[in-house]
Amino acid sequence: MKEFFLSDCSQHENKVITSSFVVASKQVKPKKTGEPYLALTLGDRSGLIEAKMWDNVEDCLNAFEADDFVKIKGLLNKYKNRFQITIHKIRKLGDAEVDFADYLPKTAKDIGELWHTLAGFVGTFQNQHLKALVEAFMADPEIAEAYRNAPAAKTLHHAYIGGLLDHVVSLCRSCDLVCRNYPQINRDLLLTGAFLHDIGKIHELTYNRSFSYTTRGQLLGHMIIELEMLQAKLALVPGFPDELKTLVEHLIISHHGQYEFGSPKLPMFPEALVLHYLDDLDSKMESMRANFEREAGTEGAWTGYNPSLGRPLLNTAKFLDKKPHAAETAAEESDDSASAPSLRGLEPEPATTPAGTIRTEKN
Repeated sequence: MKEFFLSDCSQHENKVITSSFVVASKQVKPKKTGEPYLALTLGDRSGLIEAKMWDNVEDCLNAFEADDFVKIKGLLNKYKNRFQITIHKIRKLGDAEVDFADYLPKTAKDIGELWHTLAGFVGTFQNQHLKALVEAFMADPEIAEAYRNAPAAKTLHHAYIGGLLDHVVSLCRSCDLVCRNYPQINRDLLLTGAFLHDIGKIHELTYNRSFSYTTRGQLLGHMIIELEMLQAKLALVPGFPDELKTLVEHLIISHHGQYEFGSPKLPMFPEALVLHYLDDLDSKMESMRANFEREAGTEGAWTGYNPSLGRPLLNTAKFLDKKPHAAETAAEESDDSASAPSLRGLEPEPATTPAGTIRTEKN
Protein backbone atom coordinates (compact mmCIF):
# COMPACT_ATOMS: atom_id res chain seq x y z
CA MET A 1 0.00 0.00 0.00
CA LYS A 2 1.27 3.47 -0.90
CA GLU A 3 2.12 5.37 2.31
CA PHE A 4 3.69 8.61 1.03
CA PHE A 5 1.65 11.01 -1.12
CA LEU A 6 2.83 14.25 -2.68
CA SER A 7 0.49 16.18 -0.41
CA ASP A 8 2.85 15.12 2.42
CA CYS A 9 5.92 16.82 0.94
CA SER A 10 6.15 19.58 3.55
CA GLN A 11 6.56 16.93 6.27
CA HIS A 12 9.47 15.24 4.50
CA GLU A 13 11.53 18.15 3.13
CA ASN A 14 15.26 17.38 2.83
CA LYS A 15 14.65 13.70 3.54
CA VAL A 16 15.19 10.58 1.45
CA ILE A 17 11.84 9.04 0.54
CA THR A 18 10.88 5.72 -0.98
CA SER A 19 7.52 5.62 -2.75
CA SER A 20 5.68 4.70 -5.92
CA PHE A 21 4.32 7.03 -8.61
CA VAL A 22 2.91 7.05 -12.11
CA VAL A 23 5.22 8.57 -14.74
CA ALA A 24 3.26 11.48 -16.21
CA SER A 25 6.09 12.43 -18.57
CA LYS A 26 9.60 11.25 -19.37
CA GLN A 27 12.39 13.11 -21.15
CA VAL A 28 16.01 12.20 -21.73
CA LYS A 29 18.18 15.33 -21.79
CA PRO A 30 21.93 15.96 -22.12
CA LYS A 31 24.10 17.29 -19.29
CA LYS A 32 26.77 19.87 -20.08
CA THR A 33 29.17 16.94 -20.40
CA GLY A 34 26.94 15.37 -23.03
CA GLU A 35 25.90 12.48 -20.82
CA PRO A 36 22.15 11.86 -20.48
CA TYR A 37 19.96 12.58 -17.48
CA LEU A 38 16.30 11.87 -16.88
CA ALA A 39 13.72 14.62 -16.41
CA LEU A 40 10.46 13.14 -15.15
CA THR A 41 7.10 14.35 -13.99
CA LEU A 42 5.78 11.95 -11.37
CA GLY A 43 2.25 11.88 -10.03
CA ASP A 44 -0.14 10.41 -7.56
CA ARG A 45 -3.71 11.27 -6.66
CA SER A 46 -2.59 14.31 -4.65
CA GLY A 47 -0.57 16.04 -7.36
CA LEU A 48 2.49 16.15 -9.61
CA ILE A 49 6.19 16.73 -8.94
CA GLU A 50 9.27 17.22 -11.09
CA ALA A 51 12.06 14.67 -10.63
CA LYS A 52 15.60 14.37 -12.00
CA MET A 53 17.96 11.42 -12.17
CA TRP A 54 21.59 12.38 -12.75
CA ASP A 55 23.63 9.23 -12.08
CA ASN A 56 23.56 5.67 -13.46
CA VAL A 57 20.99 6.79 -16.03
CA GLU A 58 22.12 4.39 -18.75
CA ASP A 59 20.98 1.44 -16.64
CA CYS A 60 17.34 2.52 -16.63
CA LEU A 61 16.84 4.55 -19.83
CA ASN A 62 14.68 1.85 -21.39
CA ALA A 63 13.40 0.25 -18.19
CA PHE A 64 10.13 2.22 -18.14
CA GLU A 65 8.10 4.69 -20.20
CA ALA A 66 5.49 7.39 -19.64
CA ASP A 67 2.29 6.05 -18.02
CA ASP A 68 4.22 3.26 -16.28
CA PHE A 69 4.19 2.87 -12.52
CA VAL A 70 7.59 3.15 -10.85
CA LYS A 71 9.05 2.88 -7.37
CA ILE A 72 11.73 5.43 -6.59
CA LYS A 73 14.18 6.25 -3.82
CA GLY A 74 15.40 9.82 -3.75
CA LEU A 75 15.97 13.10 -1.95
CA LEU A 76 12.98 15.41 -1.59
CA ASN A 77 13.92 19.07 -1.46
CA LYS A 78 12.99 22.48 -2.82
CA TYR A 79 14.26 24.29 -5.88
CA LYS A 80 12.98 27.81 -6.59
CA ASN A 81 10.37 27.34 -3.86
CA ARG A 82 8.94 24.19 -5.45
CA PHE A 83 9.40 20.61 -4.29
CA GLN A 84 11.41 18.26 -6.47
CA ILE A 85 12.96 14.80 -6.17
CA THR A 86 16.53 13.86 -6.99
CA ILE A 87 16.23 10.17 -7.84
CA HIS A 88 18.84 7.70 -6.60
CA LYS A 89 17.13 4.46 -7.63
CA ILE A 90 14.13 3.64 -9.81
CA ARG A 91 12.36 0.47 -10.99
CA LYS A 92 9.21 -0.29 -12.93
CA LEU A 93 6.22 -1.75 -11.07
CA GLY A 94 3.74 -4.24 -12.42
CA ASP A 95 0.03 -3.44 -12.40
CA ALA A 96 -0.53 -6.10 -9.73
CA GLU A 97 1.75 -4.17 -7.35
CA VAL A 98 -0.33 -0.98 -7.33
CA ASP A 99 -3.79 0.27 -6.44
CA PHE A 100 -4.88 2.44 -9.37
CA ALA A 101 -6.92 4.68 -7.07
CA ASP A 102 -3.67 5.93 -5.50
CA TYR A 103 -2.43 7.60 -8.66
CA LEU A 104 -5.18 9.68 -10.25
CA PRO A 105 -6.52 12.75 -8.42
CA LYS A 106 -10.29 12.74 -7.91
CA THR A 107 -12.78 15.40 -6.95
CA ALA A 108 -13.60 15.49 -3.24
CA LYS A 109 -17.21 16.31 -4.14
CA ASP A 110 -19.95 13.73 -4.44
CA ILE A 111 -20.27 12.72 -8.11
CA GLY A 112 -23.88 11.65 -7.66
CA GLU A 113 -24.85 14.99 -6.15
CA LEU A 114 -23.10 16.90 -8.96
CA TRP A 115 -24.93 14.84 -11.59
CA HIS A 116 -28.23 15.43 -9.78
CA THR A 117 -27.54 19.18 -9.72
CA LEU A 118 -26.81 19.19 -13.44
CA ALA A 119 -30.02 17.28 -14.16
CA GLY A 120 -31.84 19.84 -12.04
CA PHE A 121 -30.67 22.66 -14.29
CA VAL A 122 -31.79 20.77 -17.39
CA GLY A 123 -35.15 20.11 -15.78
CA THR A 124 -35.83 23.86 -15.68
CA PHE A 125 -35.46 24.32 -19.46
CA GLN A 126 -38.46 25.95 -21.15
CA ASN A 127 -37.31 25.16 -24.69
CA GLN A 128 -38.39 21.57 -25.31
CA HIS A 129 -35.98 21.08 -28.22
CA LEU A 130 -32.93 22.00 -26.16
CA LYS A 131 -34.21 20.03 -23.20
CA ALA A 132 -34.70 16.92 -25.33
CA LEU A 133 -31.21 17.33 -26.83
CA VAL A 134 -29.39 17.55 -23.50
CA GLU A 135 -31.49 14.76 -22.00
CA ALA A 136 -30.53 12.56 -24.97
CA PHE A 137 -26.88 12.99 -24.01
CA MET A 138 -27.55 12.36 -20.31
CA ALA A 139 -29.61 9.25 -21.06
CA ASP A 140 -26.76 7.66 -23.05
CA PRO A 141 -25.14 5.33 -20.47
CA GLU A 142 -21.70 5.38 -22.11
CA ILE A 143 -21.62 9.18 -22.36
CA ALA A 144 -23.06 9.63 -18.86
CA GLU A 145 -20.45 7.35 -17.29
CA ALA A 146 -17.60 9.11 -19.08
CA TYR A 147 -19.02 12.59 -18.33
CA ARG A 148 -19.10 11.75 -14.62
CA ASN A 149 -15.46 10.62 -14.56
CA ALA A 150 -13.50 12.58 -17.17
CA PRO A 151 -11.13 15.42 -16.24
CA ALA A 152 -11.84 18.84 -17.74
CA ALA A 153 -8.24 19.22 -18.92
CA LYS A 154 -4.89 17.46 -18.88
CA THR A 155 -3.18 19.94 -16.57
CA LEU A 156 -4.57 23.49 -16.77
CA HIS A 157 -7.76 23.27 -14.70
CA HIS A 158 -10.05 20.68 -13.09
CA ALA A 159 -7.41 18.07 -13.98
CA TYR A 160 -8.83 15.27 -11.86
CA ILE A 161 -11.38 12.47 -12.07
CA GLY A 162 -14.80 14.14 -12.03
CA GLY A 163 -13.26 17.43 -13.12
CA LEU A 164 -15.41 17.84 -16.23
CA LEU A 165 -18.66 17.43 -14.27
CA ASP A 166 -17.39 19.66 -11.45
CA HIS A 167 -16.45 22.37 -13.97
CA VAL A 168 -19.76 22.20 -15.86
CA VAL A 169 -21.89 22.36 -12.69
CA SER A 170 -19.88 25.37 -11.50
CA LEU A 171 -20.28 26.97 -14.93
CA CYS A 172 -24.04 26.35 -14.92
CA ARG A 173 -24.34 28.09 -11.55
CA SER A 174 -22.47 31.11 -12.91
CA CYS A 175 -24.58 31.14 -16.09
CA ASP A 176 -27.76 31.04 -14.01
CA LEU A 177 -26.62 34.05 -11.96
CA VAL A 178 -25.62 36.07 -15.01
CA CYS A 179 -28.98 35.43 -16.69
CA ARG A 180 -30.70 37.08 -13.72
CA ASN A 181 -28.68 40.24 -14.36
CA TYR A 182 -29.07 40.21 -18.15
CA PRO A 183 -32.67 39.22 -18.93
CA GLN A 184 -32.02 39.44 -22.67
CA ILE A 185 -29.90 36.28 -22.44
CA ASN A 186 -31.56 33.05 -23.59
CA ARG A 187 -30.95 30.97 -20.46
CA ASP A 188 -31.75 27.58 -22.03
CA LEU A 189 -29.39 28.23 -24.93
CA LEU A 190 -26.57 29.39 -22.62
CA LEU A 191 -26.93 26.37 -20.30
CA THR A 192 -26.99 24.04 -23.31
CA GLY A 193 -23.67 25.57 -24.37
CA ALA A 194 -22.30 25.06 -20.85
CA PHE A 195 -23.31 21.37 -20.94
CA LEU A 196 -21.86 20.71 -24.41
CA HIS A 197 -18.81 22.99 -24.61
CA ASP A 198 -16.32 20.39 -23.27
CA ILE A 199 -18.24 17.13 -23.72
CA GLY A 200 -15.79 16.04 -26.45
CA LYS A 201 -13.12 15.70 -23.77
CA ILE A 202 -14.58 12.34 -22.83
CA HIS A 203 -12.99 11.15 -26.09
CA GLU A 204 -10.12 13.67 -26.35
CA LEU A 205 -8.50 12.66 -23.06
CA THR A 206 -7.51 9.32 -21.60
CA TYR A 207 -7.31 8.89 -17.84
CA ASN A 208 -6.60 5.26 -17.00
CA ARG A 209 -3.11 5.81 -15.55
CA SER A 210 -2.34 9.48 -16.09
CA PHE A 211 -4.03 12.27 -17.99
CA SER A 212 -2.99 12.36 -21.65
CA TYR A 213 -4.47 12.77 -25.12
CA THR A 214 -5.95 10.01 -27.22
CA THR A 215 -4.79 9.81 -30.82
CA ARG A 216 -8.20 11.02 -31.97
CA GLY A 217 -8.13 13.82 -29.44
CA GLN A 218 -4.66 14.89 -30.50
CA LEU A 219 -5.58 14.92 -34.19
CA LEU A 220 -9.08 16.46 -34.02
CA GLY A 221 -9.49 18.26 -30.69
CA HIS A 222 -12.59 18.24 -28.53
CA MET A 223 -14.56 20.83 -30.54
CA ILE A 224 -14.56 18.75 -33.75
CA ILE A 225 -15.47 15.67 -31.71
CA GLU A 226 -18.33 17.61 -30.11
CA LEU A 227 -19.81 18.57 -33.46
CA GLU A 228 -19.83 14.89 -34.45
CA MET A 229 -21.48 13.94 -31.14
CA LEU A 230 -24.05 16.72 -31.64
CA GLN A 231 -25.05 15.45 -35.08
CA ALA A 232 -25.57 11.95 -33.73
CA LYS A 233 -27.85 13.11 -30.92
CA LEU A 234 -29.80 15.58 -33.08
CA ALA A 235 -30.92 12.59 -35.12
CA LEU A 236 -32.81 11.45 -32.00
CA VAL A 237 -34.64 14.78 -31.61
CA PRO A 238 -37.12 15.08 -34.51
CA GLY A 239 -38.07 18.55 -35.61
CA PHE A 240 -35.07 20.29 -34.07
CA PRO A 241 -34.97 23.76 -35.72
CA ASP A 242 -32.06 24.39 -38.09
CA GLU A 243 -31.56 27.91 -36.71
CA LEU A 244 -31.23 26.56 -33.17
CA LYS A 245 -28.81 23.88 -34.38
CA THR A 246 -26.58 26.58 -35.90
CA LEU A 247 -26.56 28.55 -32.64
CA VAL A 248 -25.58 25.46 -30.62
CA GLU A 249 -22.78 24.68 -33.09
CA HIS A 250 -21.48 28.25 -32.78
CA LEU A 251 -21.49 27.99 -28.96
CA ILE A 252 -19.26 24.94 -29.27
CA ILE A 253 -16.74 26.29 -31.78
CA SER A 254 -16.44 29.80 -30.29
CA HIS A 255 -16.13 29.07 -26.56
CA HIS A 256 -12.34 29.46 -26.52
CA GLY A 257 -13.03 33.07 -27.44
CA GLN A 258 -9.92 33.98 -29.44
CA TYR A 259 -8.24 32.64 -32.54
CA GLU A 260 -4.89 32.25 -30.77
CA PHE A 261 -6.57 29.99 -28.20
CA GLY A 262 -7.79 27.60 -30.89
CA SER A 263 -11.24 29.09 -31.46
CA PRO A 264 -12.31 28.71 -35.12
CA LYS A 265 -14.76 31.59 -34.66
CA LEU A 266 -15.08 34.52 -32.26
CA PRO A 267 -18.26 34.63 -30.13
CA MET A 268 -20.81 36.48 -32.25
CA PHE A 269 -23.97 36.59 -30.14
CA PRO A 270 -24.60 37.33 -26.44
CA GLU A 271 -24.91 33.75 -25.18
CA ALA A 272 -21.68 32.77 -26.92
CA LEU A 273 -19.82 35.72 -25.42
CA VAL A 274 -21.10 35.00 -21.91
CA LEU A 275 -20.20 31.31 -22.25
CA HIS A 276 -16.64 32.15 -23.26
CA TYR A 277 -16.00 34.58 -20.42
CA LEU A 278 -17.59 32.46 -17.71
CA ASP A 279 -15.78 29.33 -18.94
CA ASP A 280 -12.49 31.24 -18.88
CA LEU A 281 -13.25 32.64 -15.42
CA ASP A 282 -14.12 29.24 -13.96
CA SER A 283 -10.97 27.63 -15.35
CA LYS A 284 -8.73 30.42 -14.02
CA MET A 285 -10.36 30.41 -10.58
CA GLU A 286 -9.81 26.65 -10.34
CA SER A 287 -6.20 27.03 -11.48
CA MET A 288 -5.64 29.56 -8.69
CA ARG A 289 -7.39 27.41 -6.09
CA ALA A 290 -5.31 24.37 -7.02
CA ASN A 291 -2.10 26.43 -6.94
CA PHE A 292 -2.87 27.68 -3.41
CA GLU A 293 -3.69 24.14 -2.30
CA ARG A 294 -0.41 22.76 -3.70
CA GLU A 295 1.61 25.39 -1.86
CA ALA A 296 -0.46 25.48 1.33
CA GLY A 297 2.49 24.31 3.41
CA THR A 298 4.91 26.95 2.14
CA GLU A 299 5.76 30.15 3.95
CA GLY A 300 4.68 33.49 2.60
CA ALA A 301 1.59 34.64 0.78
CA TRP A 302 3.09 34.50 -2.74
CA THR A 303 3.14 31.30 -4.76
CA GLY A 304 5.78 30.34 -7.28
CA TYR A 305 5.32 31.19 -10.95
CA ASN A 306 2.10 29.72 -12.36
CA PRO A 307 2.88 28.73 -15.98
CA SER A 308 -0.74 28.46 -17.12
CA LEU A 309 -1.60 31.96 -15.85
CA GLY A 310 1.83 33.42 -16.64
CA ARG A 311 2.38 35.01 -13.22
CA PRO A 312 3.00 34.33 -9.54
CA LEU A 313 -0.12 34.51 -7.37
CA LEU A 314 -0.90 36.27 -4.09
CA ASN A 315 -2.92 34.22 -1.61
CA THR A 316 -4.99 37.03 -0.10
CA ALA A 317 -6.18 34.87 2.81
CA LYS A 318 -2.57 34.29 3.89
CA PHE A 319 -1.61 37.89 3.18
CA LEU A 320 -4.39 39.37 5.33
CA ASP A 321 -3.89 36.82 8.09
CA LYS A 322 -0.14 37.30 8.49
CA LYS A 323 1.11 37.84 12.05
CA PRO A 324 3.65 40.53 13.03
CA HIS A 325 7.26 39.40 13.10
CA ALA A 326 8.70 38.39 16.46
CA ALA A 327 11.16 41.31 16.39
CA GLU A 328 8.34 43.80 15.85
CA THR A 329 6.31 42.25 18.69
CA ALA A 330 9.27 42.35 21.04
CA ALA A 331 9.93 46.01 20.20
CA GLU A 332 6.31 46.91 20.88
CA GLU A 333 6.40 45.13 24.25
CA SER A 334 9.64 46.94 25.14
CA ASP A 335 8.08 50.32 24.30
CA ASP A 336 4.99 49.52 26.36
CA SER A 337 6.99 48.54 29.43
CA ALA A 338 9.21 51.63 29.18
CA SER A 339 6.24 53.99 29.12
CA ALA A 340 4.21 52.21 31.83
CA PRO A 341 4.44 53.52 35.44
CA SER A 342 6.41 51.44 37.93
CA LEU A 343 4.24 49.19 40.09
CA ARG A 344 7.09 47.88 42.26
CA GLY A 345 6.12 47.74 45.92
CA LEU A 346 2.38 48.02 45.24
CA GLU A 347 0.05 45.19 46.11
CA PRO A 348 -2.17 44.14 43.19
CA GLU A 349 -5.82 44.92 43.63
CA PRO A 350 -8.24 41.99 43.39
CA ALA A 351 -9.92 41.72 39.98
CA THR A 352 -13.63 42.36 40.05
CA THR A 353 -16.35 41.53 37.61
CA PRO A 354 -20.00 42.53 37.53
CA ALA A 355 -22.33 40.00 39.12
CA GLY A 356 -23.40 37.30 36.69
CA THR A 357 -20.65 38.15 34.17
CA ILE A 358 -18.25 35.45 33.00
CA ARG A 359 -14.74 36.60 32.18
CA THR A 360 -13.41 35.22 28.92
CA GLU A 361 -10.08 35.44 27.10
CA LYS A 362 -9.34 35.18 23.43
CA ASN A 363 -7.26 32.17 22.48
